[in-house]
Amino acid sequence: MLVISASCAGPSIAAPWWLSRPLIWNSEDISPVLHAVDKNDPSPADRKHWLALLARATTERLEQALRPWSMLNAVFLRPPESGLMMVRARVGGSGERFNLGEMTVTRCALRVTERGTTTAGVAYVMGRSARQAELAARADALLQMPAHAATLQRQLIEPLTAERAQRAEQAERRAQATRVEFFTVARESSQ
Repeated sequence: MLVISASCAGPSIAAPWWLSRPLIWNSEDISPVLHAVDKNDPSPADRKHWLALLARATTERLEQALRPWSMLNAVFLRPPESGLMMVRARVGGSGERFNLGEMTVTRCALRVTERGTTTAGVAYVMGRSARQAELAARADALLQMPAHAATLQRQLIEPLTAERAQRAEQAERRAQATRVEFFTVARESSQ
C-alpha cells in the first residue's frame, strides 16, 4: 500500500483542512503512474502554467475542447469534492501575512489510461462545480500524454493563454485611464 500526502503550501494560500488527508492507493493501482521521467514529460513550469489556466477555464470551454477525448475512460483517484481553503494576503503586498478569508474550492484527481499509457490528472477550481474540476483534471492527464499534448496545447492552452493576456492588457488600459499625474511647482524666490 502506498500513502501519498498532498499539500497546498504556496505564497498566497494555506493548506485546507480537507487536503491534509492522505491519498491511499494500492501500489499495483498507482505503479503505472509512477514512471521514470523522460524527455517527453512536461516541465513543472509548463504544468503549473496549464493548471492555472485550466482552473480558470469555464466548464463549457473545457467540454468543447475535450469532446474528442470524451470516450476515454477515467478512473477517479479522488472524486470531485468541495471544501474551504483559507486565502492569505500580505500587508502592502510584501509585508506580514494575514488570513483574508475562506473560499470554496472543488478538487478532483483521476487516472486516464490509453494504449498502455497511464497518467494522473489533478485539478483545483474555485467554486462548487464538480464537472469543471473533473474536466480540468482530465485535461491535465491528457496534456501529460505525448500523443495528445500538442493537440490540446493548440486547441485549449494557447487560446486560454491569449485570452488571459488580453484580459490583463484590458485591465492595464483601464488602470492607465484613471492614472493621475501630480506635478509640483517650485515657488521662485523673489529676492
